[in-house]
Amino acid sequence: MNQTAIFWPMLAQVLLVYIVHIIMGRRRYGAVRSGEAKTGQFKTRSTEPGSTVTVADNLSNQFELPVLFYVLCLTLHVTNGVNYLTLALMWIFVVSRYFHASVHLTSNRLILRSRAFYLGAVVLALGWIWVALHLLGLV
Repeated sequence: MNQTAIFWPMLAQVLLVYIVHIIMGRRRYGAVRSGEAKTGQFKTRSTEPGSTVTVADNLSNQFELPVLFYVLCLTLHVTNGVNYLTLALMWIFVVSRYFHASVHLTSNRLILRSRAFYLGAVVLALGWIWVALHLLGLV
């Protein structure tokens, strides 16, 4: 299998970060334009209006668990560990992050959001277990 295929899910995850940035910018601009907020309120999250704080929280989420995803993808690439299973796991992780973000930025239903988070966390853990087995020469 082409080892560089692992970069496609990484690029998709990076795209999600930019999408959330754009949404945050649009919501913040809209909040200022409508009079809901003044630009100074965005200096700290504690003074940010409710209509934009969720997006800021989601953006922070994109630099938590996904950091392990990026390192895992690079580790798979460097160790020639990319195969159909690991590639599928990484795509499942990315889809779970897109679903998590879409729920967080719309209905914000905690049950759906937490299920998407835990699916991604379990898939990522499976990927790391596979890397450990791969490094031990067991798979």
